[in-house]
Amino acid sequence: MRTPTASGRRPVILVVEDEVIVRLLAVEAIEEAGYAAVEAEDAEQALRLLESREIDAVFTDVRMPGAMDGQQLAAHVRQDHPDLPILVTSGHRQEECASATPGVLFLQKPYRAAILIATLSALIESRATGPRPGSGSA
Repeated sequence: MRTPTASGRRPVILVVEDEVIVRLLAVEAIEEAGYAAVEAEDAEQALRLLESREIDAVFTDVRMPGAMDGQQLAAHVRQDHPDLPILVTSGHRQEECASATPGVLFLQKPYRAAILIATLSALIESRATGPRPGSGSA
């Protein structure tokens, strides 16, 4: 089991993915690694969950249907939750999905579950111990 948060609960990762099978596979890997997972099929649902649940990291697809894509979601999350770790993923090249949002990491699809978990673990650990990766010092 993963290191509990300061409140003693398992870290919660919000998984935002419109493709059901991909979302379920990510959730399964996250839960098998000892984290709790919360699912959203689009950015709007993700924002509602962020307002109603305690979330420790966001893992989102870039390209999703709806008024907001994953990059816009990342920017919105960074504005409202500046210390929340964010990992975005896409089957498109990183250059095509480059985010101008500071501290957001990119994971290329298809990805291995072990790489997903290692990346999320590093993000959550860095939140607990100091500044976000790529955030620079203020």
